[in-house]
Amino acid sequence: MDTSIHPSAVVAATATIGAGVRIGPFCCVGPEVVIGDGAELLSHVVVDGRTRIGEAARLYPFSTVGMAPQDLKYAGEPTETELGARTVVREHVTIHRGTVTGTGITRVGADCLLMAVVHVAHDCAIGDGVVIANNVVMGGHVVIGDNAVIGGAAAIHQFVRIGRAAMIGGVSGVEADVIPFGSVVGNRAWLAGLNIIGLRRRGYDRTQIHTLRAAFRLIFRGEGVFADRVEEARRTWSDNALVAEMLAFIDIPSRRGLIRAAVEDEDDAA
Repeated sequence: MDTSIHPSAVVAATATIGAGVRIGPFCCVGPEVVIGDGAELLSHVVVDGRTRIGEAARLYPFSTVGMAPQDLKYAGEPTETELGARTVVREHVTIHRGTVTGTGITRVGADCLLMAVVHVAHDCAIGDGVVIANNVVMGGHVVIGDNAVIGGAAAIHQFVRIGRAAMIGGVSGVEADVIPFGSVVGNRAWLAGLNIIGLRRRGYDRTQIHTLRAAFRLIFRGEGVFADRVEEARRTWSDNALVAEMLAFIDIPSRRGLIRAAVEDEDDAA
């Protein structure tokens, strides 16, 4: 397919446009933008700054990628934005470039779906295969692992980490880190259990899931000192890859701490 640029689009002469790219009516593409092969900007899309759009990505009307961050310390430094291959960005999504006080780059991985009116703030890092539902907002420096699902209208505090394949319930206020495979809900969000349905969809068998559930119950619902429970889980299930991943996430120093479980045991949550 040949590259197609609508006559009403404004594309800087120095922008790099790949093969088969389609740029629709009234789009604006800045001078340092790189757009990968087969990507499509439907209409009224703005891409600016040092921004790379992956192959076959699809951007819907009134979305913006690579604009200056909403950070009063930002002074026009040449920071970056990256959007992965085949990622879909729906209407009115905003993805802001990084800052020099952060990593300097805002990244959204491959094969993601960002539904309408999502805001991805400066220096966020979103993994591959992440689904973010309508009206989700996040502060700067948020990290979201691969295959996580963020429910509609959730609000994620700056510097929060969300582990791989976690599930965030709709309208949740997420103030602290969410373990891999965890399921949180509420305002303020609490750890309801494990994302069992997500684990099954990822192809994990019953034995792996049961072992992870046992470790989860010990760490988050057991008696005694939290650090001691973590070490007991490490001694007991260190050979289980899912448990090891959860423990590695807990071991990483955190700006926000961990979301903890409620009293009730509801770890069959979806």
